[in-house]
Amino acid sequence: MSEAKYKRVLLKLSGEALAGEQKTGVNVEVVGKICDKIKEVVDLGVEVAIVVGGGNFWRGRDGHQMERTTADYMGMLATAMNGLALQDALEARGLYSRLQTAIEMREIAEPFIQRKTEKHLSKGRVVIFACGSGHPYFTTDTAAVLRAAEIQADTILLGKAIDGVYSADPKIDSTAIKYDEITYQEVLNKDLKVMDSTATALCKDNNIPLLVFGIADPDNIVKAVKGENIGTLVK
Repeated sequence: MSEAKYKRVLLKLSGEALAGEQKTGVNVEVVGKICDKIKEVVDLGVEVAIVVGGGNFWRGRDGHQMERTTADYMGMLATAMNGLALQDALEARGLYSRLQTAIEMREIAEPFIQRKTEKHLSKGRVVIFACGSGHPYFTTDTAAVLRAAEIQADTILLGKAIDGVYSADPKIDSTAIKYDEITYQEVLNKDLKVMDSTATALCKDNNIPLLVFGIADPDNIVKAVKGENIGTLVK
């Protein structure tokens, strides 16, 4: 009997989560610990898809002196590198996986095709989505919600540097209050920085629940899938 609360989840990982304390590049040990927990989730019978960011290599907004489209495409390429690192670590742990990209790069990845994704997930393969939505001016948060809607994920698991949603940045404001549960409309009204507003509105419109938790402890991925009381539920 599976202990999992969900049948299919989309895990959103930031690029920074793969860098660990070194902040840039890929920390193989950190990636390995995250993939150990993903394996535990798959062993529970859960279908797992991942959207990965690229901030450990490049952020589109860092190229403020560049043309925005160029800067954003550079960020998309960064996510492909992270996707390859995740794929390598997952397969080293005996998990079959597929890297799919929103920008065609046939030598290293499949193009995103919703029906192929469904087939992979149904066979227990972990699918990693890279290159965001394939379009500039959209973040990987928005891409995560888009992919979650397309594959009909039960929930989005959003691993962040902080352990949930707060009324203000807890690193700056010591009086910030952590929410156990909050609605998407409240997130938008209060301008809370959970995801960008486009991603938040897309989640709201498609009625996709979102669990925000701290990724510093990768075991939280397993706890989230089991429905344990961690982080903040946004619905």
